[in-house]
Amino acid sequence: MRRRDFIIVLSGAAGALWRREARAQQVPVIGFLHAGLADGYAKEVAGFKEGLRETGYIEGQNAAIEYSWANGHYEELSDLAADLVRKGVAVIAAGTISAARAAKNVTQAIPIVFEMGADPVSFGLVASLNRPGGNITGVVNLAAGLVAKRIELMHQLVPTAASIALLVDPGIATSEAVVGEAKKTETLLGIRIEVLRASALKEIEAAVTRAAELQGGALVVGIGPVFTSHAQQIAEFASRYRVPASHEAREFAMAGGLPSYGADLPDAYRLTGVYAARILHGDKPADLPVQQAAKIEMVINLKTAKALGITFPLALLGRADEVIE
Repeated sequence: MRRRDFIIVLSGAAGALWRREARAQQVPVIGFLHAGLADGYAKEVAGFKEGLRETGYIEGQNAAIEYSWANGHYEELSDLAADLVRKGVAVIAAGTISAARAAKNVTQAIPIVFEMGADPVSFGLVASLNRPGGNITGVVNLAAGLVAKRIELMHQLVPTAASIALLVDPGIATSEAVVGEAKKTETLLGIRIEVLRASALKEIEAAVTRAAELQGGALVVGIGPVFTSHAQQIAEFASRYRVPASHEAREFAMAGGLPSYGADLPDAYRLTGVYAARILHGDKPADLPVQQAAKIEMVINLKTAKALGITFPLALLGRADEVIE
């Protein structure tokens, strides 16, 4: 066994031992249910822990976290949620709509705090934003609403493009709503939106290859845990096939993508952690209004822009949170 693998196994065993001890000592255990990959959400998990810490709970001291990752296999979320219920967690933190739905379907007693990029009322998760009702509340980021903005951004950067490819994951609940919003930009910008669908890494690479065939075009990567988890790989595909591409996660631009523009997900998860901690302190989900995480960040990679022969307008550079040169 490689040393790195041994350390991971040892760390996992230590974490499991701590969680068993935590239950024996009546330390609250938080269930963390997510549709994505653990490796792709390290900063978001760190943000969640920061929110817990701000509100008085520290993992490994006075709280434990039971992590359940679906790794892009959405069909496993129901079983993972049921397993958290069987383990008797005190609260479930659900990342993404799919995870929140799965959690709500298996328990009406354990409090649930979600983090998602769409309207929870329209998906039947809460009665209203101000008065969620039931055992669920959470945090909404602006991810879904920013896809059209990213299409406009790519049109500014590649104004000669007759078409822009939009990559969506058909496995997530918001995919068709995102397509609908994106299609509205066709008339506004005088371009064609070509929708490409992918739910796995091989399919994503094939979609990027297809986008490269749209000569002079560009690619906008939609939202979803699979795309966020694979932000760096998608940036590598875009660089390999010389496709001007945009993604919501800053890791995309850091890895060689053109611009990233999207919600500040670590901050949204921080707010989710705050709510989870407040519930552990005794607040009821029904009394906690759904929050909107309003922070947005843009990262621009000028090195990639130069390689693609693209010039960023000064106005855009002035708006960027970070510029990579």
